[in-house]
Amino acid sequence: MQSAGSPLGQAPTKASTGIAGFDEITNGGLPHGRTTLLVGGPGSGKTIFALQFLARGARECKEPGIFVAFEENSARIVANATSFGWRLDELLGKEKLFFLDAQPQFDLVQSGDFDLGGMLAALEAQAKAMRARRIVFDALDVVLALLPDQAAKRREIYRLHAWLLARELTGIITAKAGGDETSVVIQQQFSFMQFMVDCAVILNHSVALGVSHRNLRVLKYRGSGFDENESPFLIGSGGLEVAVARTPARVDAKVSNERVSSGVERLDTMLGGGYYRGASILITGFSGTAKTTLSGAFAAAACQRGERTLFVSFDSDCNEVIRNLASVGIGLDQYVKNGCLRMISARSISGSAESYLVRVKTLAEAHGARCLVIDPVSTWYKSSNDSTVQNVADRLIDWSKGDGITLLCTSLLDEMSNRVENGSPLQISALVDTWIHLNYLMQAGERNRGLSIVKSRGTAHSNQLRELILSDAGVTLADTYTAGGEVLMGTLRWEKERAERVASETAEAAAKLKRVKLDAEEAELEVRVKSLQTELTAKQVEKALLVRATQSHEGELSRGRSQMKELRGDDATIAGAEASLP
Repeated sequence: MQSAGSPLGQAPTKASTGIAGFDEITNGGLPHGRTTLLVGGPGSGKTIFALQFLARGARECKEPGIFVAFEENSARIVANATSFGWRLDELLGKEKLFFLDAQPQFDLVQSGDFDLGGMLAALEAQAKAMRARRIVFDALDVVLALLPDQAAKRREIYRLHAWLLARELTGIITAKAGGDETSVVIQQQFSFMQFMVDCAVILNHSVALGVSHRNLRVLKYRGSGFDENESPFLIGSGGLEVAVARTPARVDAKVSNERVSSGVERLDTMLGGGYYRGASILITGFSGTAKTTLSGAFAAAACQRGERTLFVSFDSDCNEVIRNLASVGIGLDQYVKNGCLRMISARSISGSAESYLVRVKTLAEAHGARCLVIDPVSTWYKSSNDSTVQNVADRLIDWSKGDGITLLCTSLLDEMSNRVENGSPLQISALVDTWIHLNYLMQAGERNRGLSIVKSRGTAHSNQLRELILSDAGVTLADTYTAGGEVLMGTLRWEKERAERVASETAEAAAKLKRVKLDAEEAELEVRVKSLQTELTAKQVEKALLVRATQSHEGELSRGRSQMKELRGDDATIAGAEASLP
């Protein structure tokens, strides 16, 4: 037979509960026009769940509601719910919410049989008057305990269920369980109700390692798919909050190619330009390896870009962190004063890892943070069991990616172990985008800090081990120096740098001396060449003079001969003339 609340052949419509996370795991909320059984031990949050369901319906779904209280009077219930901000008194005044006190008197002497018929008749009149669509029967087991036998109890439960279905009211019946474990809850004396109702939800409140844990599981949901796994939940400032994985609307989160600075210039170079916007970064290392310092450098760089940043410190008070980071040139106080940076000391936060996650998310959303630092996230490991805290860490990364928040977490490694392969107790090293590891290197009686990039997805990154240097001037990374395959740090690196510097200076001096010597020899040769050139010129002049003198002498001899010939020619003529005379 098709239950009331949805047309034949169709899946039931859903009534939103207003409980963050629960509507996601049930794909919309509780079955509309049907009955839901809510079972849990003391302090598990049954009444809060029911009140939040009614407040949501009255305020946002235009579905007035009725709360039937079998255990606690309405005045106390409204007073206790004041801290959640639902303003139930306003709903009472506007006739959107009605409380019926149906608590049995403590001095009641039962005489004869009774049933729920009279109460249901009064409720029907009230429901019609205010057009109620939602109703809660809180702690029904209290009144059922007054019935004489099991048959009478079953009869009244079936009467109530039929009444709800006939009027198509979306109903919640809460019942107490005698234990915390789910197996105990299922075996309660009213467990047959779970087969009768359309939806059954089990709330579990337990303590593990001295820490309180609350879990919720949807046992059944007729006509609808739902998340069958157990989901942790918290009772926060706004009521119940159920922890769920990333919702379908957030699966395809935007991926950015924008780079953001780590706050250390040389580390940005090693990372190929810095971290990706919206990435998750993990910094692991032993105590004192400067994990907080790198976190502070990242926060300072984010604030310099004008990006609102949240810094959550689990190890130290915020003022101590600011003072300590100022000693290495990282000034966070100015950003705290102008409101860009909000620092939270989480020592005051108690509870499970779920409490930490919800608190961090609330603070980040209230601050409008684009960058988030958690130092160290490994603290969560001490507050829950392995599987729970691992789930919390996974959802932390999913949430930050979905909101486009650049997340930087530090993780403290076990000081008695030298193993780094597993990353951190939370095992989130496989989920993060960038993993930076810090360690100590003992050389020449010194302890020096080393930094290496284990992985950085989507970008080329250095595989070198660099020495991390902290000074008044700030944080930087030294160049890599090796000798015999070993990386040198501290004094050994300084000695190698000094030796290289002295060798360079010596080589430079030798080169200068060689240049001077060559200049002198060149000058000497130039003088010699000039002297030879002068001597050559003199010889050439002397030769030219000699040639000229020789040529002049030969010319004079030639002229003299010519004159003699001329003179001899004239004498012969005279002699001939004289001989011809008579």
